[in-house]
Amino acid sequence: MKKKIFTRKAAALLVAGALGAGVAGLDLASLGARAAIMLTNTVTGQPLELSEAPEEGRDTKAVKTFLETGVNIYNENLACLPKAHELFLSMCSGCHGHYAEGKIGPGLNDSYWTYPKNETDQGLFETIFGGAQGQMGPMYGALNMNEMLLVMAWVRHLYKDDPKGAVWLTDEQRSQFKPFDASAKHIEPAEELPEACGGPAG
Repeated sequence: MKKKIFTRKAAALLVAGALGAGVAGLDLASLGARAAIMLTNTVTGQPLELSEAPEEGRDTKAVKTFLETGVNIYNENLACLPKAHELFLSMCSGCHGHYAEGKIGPGLNDSYWTYPKNETDQGLFETIFGGAQGQMGPMYGALNMNEMLLVMAWVRHLYKDDPKGAVWLTDEQRSQFKPFDASAKHIEPAEELPEACGGPAG
């Protein structure tokens, strides 16, 4: 009886370990993460293979935090938004519009989401990483995971509706958040990737 119980526990631990490694597609211990969130493809529901993303940009503080908690620490980080803006312009604006107002692809700057899970950072990451229906293919071949988090931060910065609906913001950020106004002065894009945003030694 004891042997059977031990075997079940051992099997459960092995399965949990295999699932954790398969879902993340990475050695989470080497990323400094103590727990993994379950990341799934927006269309198929299958676990994402994070190992398909470039090795560069996997070991930043933001990626480690995101894989552990599902929270994007780049949201409303003023040091990171210029690079986030530049990445969005080069990789996303052709389909989603200069201010994420929508073009070939849907608008991303209001409270309506084609995929409701995208109102969370975890859901938006899953859609960017693994793609969506229509012409939105997986972006892991074009952006590393740190860059995906930066792009997400810019999309969140472009939000033009009531901050009460911005569930990705902390309470403090929400109290200070001003809905985006395309006609007002805003953050200019920049190519520099500061250390605090995943740059060298970041």
